[in-house]
Amino acid sequence: MGRQREFDVEQALDAALCVFWRKGYEGTSYTDLTQATGVERPGLYSAFGNKEALFRQALERYYSHYLDYFPTALEQPTSREVVEQIFRGAAELHTRHPDRPGCLGIHGALAGSDDAEPIRQALIDARARGEAMLRDRLERAKEEGDLPDSANSAALAAYVMAVLHGMAVQAKAGCSRDVLEAVVDQALSTWPSNPSGRETQKTGAIKPLPLLY
Repeated sequence: MGRQREFDVEQALDAALCVFWRKGYEGTSYTDLTQATGVERPGLYSAFGNKEALFRQALERYYSHYLDYFPTALEQPTSREVVEQIFRGAAELHTRHPDRPGCLGIHGALAGSDDAEPIRQALIDARARGEAMLRDRLERAKEEGDLPDSANSAALAAYVMAVLHGMAVQAKAGCSRDVLEAVVDQALSTWPSNPSGRETQKTGAIKPLPLLY
């Protein structure tokens, strides 16, 4: 029988996640990981594989434990409520932990060496999946009459992701939650709407708010 592990794998993964969040993938060394987890390198290899595999597991934990507000937001009844919940959730998360502001996924995708390209691409792919989920939800909003027929769902989804990206960078640079909330208010102020449904838009009784392209 193999030797039984003498550490809590879940706790070690949480500790590694926090280090990656604070220092990025390439900025995190094995010394950082062993100090944070209290586990020597052989133990980390045995439990998680190499550094890339550990990061991928930490990233999955980040999505499920910290970004759970995103899929929940998609269930809101209107597109504006969907986007507002996403924005507010991001503003809160990006400033929740003073020692690791911003977003693990966004910062890891900004730059990296050739050796880290698989990680950067994994982060880009994950972000693209989130954008696709939001785009599909906005398409549904058009079908339900919540958004004008002329609304560009792909452009709106890309716009939301761009704002989220910028908020993460601003938080990393030291912007407060109040500043991020002001950004959210500004972004929401121009969100397109079709308050009275399709019939109102067709008859021209109410002019929809400016669209974002």
